[in-house]
Amino acid sequence: MARTTPTGGGNRTPVPVKVGRGFGDIMKAVFAFLALAALVVGVPFSLAVLIGWPLPRTMPSLDTLQNEISTTVFLKVLALFVWIAWAQFTACVLVEVKAALSGVGIPARVPGAGPSQLLARQLVGMLLLISASAASFVPGISGIGGAFDGGGSSQVVAEAEQTPGGTGGGGGHGVEHAFRTDGGGPEAEPAMALPHEAAGAEDTAEAPTKYYRIQPPEGRHHDTLWGIAERHLDDGLRYKEIYQLNKDRVQPDGSKLTEASLIRPGWILEMPADAHGGELVEMPHDAEELSRDEAEEFRDYQRTGDTEWPAAEPEPGPGTGPEQAGIAVPELGLAPEDAGGGPSLPAFDTTPLQQLPDGDAAEQETQAAQEAGDEAGFGLPEALLGAPLLAAGLLMALGRTRRNALWASAAGTLTGRGVGDDLAPGTPAAHDVRDALLVGAAPEAVGFLDRALRRLSAALDAEGKVLPPVYAAWLTEHELHLQLAAPAGRPPAPWEPGQSDTYWTVRRDRLPAAGAAGETPDAEAPYPGLVSLGVRDDMRLLLNLEAVPGIVSVTGARADREAVLASIAAELATSGWADRMTVSLVGFGGELTALAPTRVRYLDDVAGLLEVMETETNLRRGALRHTGQESILTGRTGPARQQQWAPHLVLIGAVPTAEQADRLAALAAVSAQLGIGYLVTSDRPDLPGIAWEFEISDAGVLTEPEMGLELSAQLLPAAQRAAVVELFAELTREPAGGAAGVAGPAFTVDLSQRGKPDVYAQVMGGYEITGLSAPDAERGEQLREALALLLLHREGVHPRVLGSALWPRGVPDDVRDALIDRLGGWLGRDAAGAPRLLVAEDGRLSLAAGVVSDWDVLRTLHHRAVSVGGGTAAERKRQLTDALSLARGPLLAGVREGGRFGWLEHEIVDAQYPLLVSEIALKLSAEQLASGGSEQAYVAIRSALAASPTDERLWNELLRSAKATGKTEWLRGAVDWLIAHHAHLYGPAQALPAQTEALLDELLPGWRSTVGAAG
Repeated sequence: MARTTPTGGGNRTPVPVKVGRGFGDIMKAVFAFLALAALVVGVPFSLAVLIGWPLPRTMPSLDTLQNEISTTVFLKVLALFVWIAWAQFTACVLVEVKAALSGVGIPARVPGAGPSQLLARQLVGMLLLISASAASFVPGISGIGGAFDGGGSSQVVAEAEQTPGGTGGGGGHGVEHAFRTDGGGPEAEPAMALPHEAAGAEDTAEAPTKYYRIQPPEGRHHDTLWGIAERHLDDGLRYKEIYQLNKDRVQPDGSKLTEASLIRPGWILEMPADAHGGELVEMPHDAEELSRDEAEEFRDYQRTGDTEWPAAEPEPGPGTGPEQAGIAVPELGLAPEDAGGGPSLPAFDTTPLQQLPDGDAAEQETQAAQEAGDEAGFGLPEALLGAPLLAAGLLMALGRTRRNALWASAAGTLTGRGVGDDLAPGTPAAHDVRDALLVGAAPEAVGFLDRALRRLSAALDAEGKVLPPVYAAWLTEHELHLQLAAPAGRPPAPWEPGQSDTYWTVRRDRLPAAGAAGETPDAEAPYPGLVSLGVRDDMRLLLNLEAVPGIVSVTGARADREAVLASIAAELATSGWADRMTVSLVGFGGELTALAPTRVRYLDDVAGLLEVMETETNLRRGALRHTGQESILTGRTGPARQQQWAPHLVLIGAVPTAEQADRLAALAAVSAQLGIGYLVTSDRPDLPGIAWEFEISDAGVLTEPEMGLELSAQLLPAAQRAAVVELFAELTREPAGGAAGVAGPAFTVDLSQRGKPDVYAQVMGGYEITGLSAPDAERGEQLREALALLLLHREGVHPRVLGSALWPRGVPDDVRDALIDRLGGWLGRDAAGAPRLLVAEDGRLSLAAGVVSDWDVLRTLHHRAVSVGGGTAAERKRQLTDALSLARGPLLAGVREGGRFGWLEHEIVDAQYPLLVSEIALKLSAEQLASGGSEQAYVAIRSALAASPTDERLWNELLRSAKATGKTEWLRGAVDWLIAHHAHLYGPAQALPAQTEALLDELLPGWRSTVGAAG
């Protein structure tokens, strides 16, 4: 059976979140408006009119302070306190409105304003809930509109047999839980079924439809949908099923059910098939027990829905099925084995699926795989090597953080760091994690996923269609399969129908290549809540957290649960297929905010989360009503997409109390349409409101026990999580000792005659090597590229990093090892007989001190002249001049074309090199101008522009040094060159930077007319 409600004991009486806007909401909004008007406007107006200015207009003397306090003075003192309280409350109101504007839902705390801020939050929430302008305060709205009732108001869950390999029996794969419509329409696949598994035949039988007539309140409370669900479905949380079955259907009195909280005595409610109790009426079986008028009312009500009653009482036969009215959570596919037939697999793969071994066999296989992986990985963390999407996201985020740290160093805002310093990991564990990211990352897979989803969104938008609700995605090396919540017709090209009408598939070779014209459509990320759970049969499962109709739960040992949660949190924080989103971590992983401070937020406990999420839920519902959208999916295409319908995904590592769990269940029951997803890791198997409950074993196998789904889980264990965080945190942390603790490059060159290198490579402005014989022509390009990688990483390069850099699509170990042997043979030995290619105990490769590049010399000279600043002015000018003469042009110019040196895209040296050259030139220019050498300063800046042509600081210094020469023709020449250079870089229509234009106005006032005349 598909689980639509949680099982188990415990407190099962959540407080439901109302679905509509009732009279009570209107009165609350009116009260909130009046209260805010009185407190924010009325209080200061009354004080100004009745009390006036409360402070003395002159400085009081000591005699004044000793006088007796009059009534007027006492009132003014009280008024002053009221003014302070008013200012604090007004600040609270502004903070709460700002939180609603940002769409994050986590307002800042006003110091000392606990009760005031709570009152302001409640008033603002009540007002925005009903206000027509609510949407303008909540731009980040997400959810799945109509995701779970796409097939009509009486969708059911049926069980169907499946056979992965063909249509025959034997070898079948067990029972699949299908999501279908009552009218014999097409069936949808289970939410987590593998794309290769298709549905087979289903057992069907005719069943009566059950109804309940709402009773008048005689001696008891009024009937509610919650109470009806508790009495007849054994779970109040199933009130939503009853509501969806009867929503907008005409009742006997001519009115309609539009809000779950507003029902009237005498109304008729169709009930799910498993409802029970003596008050129910089964039609048409009980027609004879009713009066003619009552039976006619039930028949009339039946005609407003999808239920079809037979004219007579036929025998059960094929083509009919059990009626299970209501909204059921689709199951996760892959049930235990069961003989039976089913349709054959789609054309793209006819290989039968292999079930994971059971029990001890699965654990032994997993353990063997881990041991083999550890040996093959040279000690690198296998969890990251096997998580290509997570590794790619972390690697891209790390690159952004390193560049930010570099720019902060150049601006002087990060004390103790210079642009020439090392940005390599500081600890062995962080080094291993960085290497694992370089080896395991699959940026091309991230690009494929992102392009495919955005193209789908753009194509649907062009056709005037909305995005279909998606439960999950299955990603392979060559294909992406989207599993829809319900059939949505034929997808736009290049997407194709999958093996059933609830799968859309796209092949990677059908998409335009990355970088092709028009391959990046102007579309919002349609499914930013997709996140990896694990792998099965070389297919990676991504669950769409914002589409889950309830809570996703992960149980198991605490360390294993946290490893799953950390992996999900890290991937959401850095995913490349999402735009704007908020990820809230509750009671776990506060350090993970370092991965993406603008996307990830941390809360201490569930109590604080509930306080903001209840308000945000109401605000998002109000904003959807205001924009006329059914859900965020209908707002991610068309004109409304500019409102940034961003998700809010909540990952809870703290165990909620019974009362908190009930409130979470009530919020999750209405969260799917709002783009709010909840994932809870807990040792409690009986949490209310659970839609899907996963269990993680100590062998790393993630299962959904009731559905039979098994995956090799994607994990981020505690030690690796700490190392990942260290990679990011150390970049923004000032070194010990501040400016005095600058360590400089890890490798410095002996610039004396004794330090003359055996091998010297020029990598700036080209690539030339002296001191080595020419390599074998057939292997030369690979050897030269491997040497360049080692020259830019004097700390050492892991063999697997070297292999993934030179062969990004993968390489056998023996091929990689053969290259390393050839590289060692080519580099040879020094005069003392020591090899120039060194191999450390951990297997990392590095170069001996006798192998030097001009990049090493440049960093050494910069450190001595700028970071240390030692020596006389003449010595500094000589060192800076020598360093600048090395920068002949762009790094490795002329050899980066033709498909090689792609690894440079992930290297910080590409950003570090131009900044380092700019800083050397600016320091040299300052030294020359200080000693009267303005012409030498001008020449130094012109030289640096060859390596750093886009640095605005160099442009401005070029103008200043030209002006300092006193030669008008030099200044005019510099201005003409700069204008032409800027037009070449950015186009003639792009204006010069504001500071550069202002400097030109100061140094050459008539430059605009000169440019106009020349144009």
